[in-house]
Amino acid sequence: MVPSPIGPLTVVRDGEAVVRLAMSLPAQLEAEVLGERSDEAFDDVLAQLGEYFAGERTTFDLPLRPHGSDFELAVWDQLTRIPYGETRSYGYVAKAVGEPGGAQAVGAANGRNRLAIVVPCHRVIGADGTLVGFGGGLPRKRFLLDLEQRADRLF
Repeated sequence: MVPSPIGPLTVVRDGEAVVRLAMSLPAQLEAEVLGERSDEAFDDVLAQLGEYFAGERTTFDLPLRPHGSDFELAVWDQLTRIPYGETRSYGYVAKAVGEPGGAQAVGAANGRNRLAIVVPCHRVIGADGTLVGFGGGLPRKRFLLDLEQRADRLF
């Protein structure tokens, strides 16, 4: 568990790559994850998350290994292209991955993103600018967007 301003985060590694960064995990999975713990293996993750929450880091440089369908992988790749401090609509992301009219499918893929924060699904909002659909809860989404807006003004 990694402490953060939005609550504890759980990070899971599969060898060298991060395969999960979650704001909350089901109790059974959490027990399994915490059974094999090595804090030293997460020094880079801890450092980069600390810098992000301090407003000092705008991109992550971590080895990631996302698992999903081809469509999900395309959506998650597109999320990493949304600049720090900016947002895009679900429809925009759908068009960017070649699925115009696929905003709901993008929303579903967003909901299955297992690499919260580093694959910034919090930067995707409704077409009218409203905050919608965030597995970590809308208050956390608002916090992350506000953090990036404040930090972005410092540069």
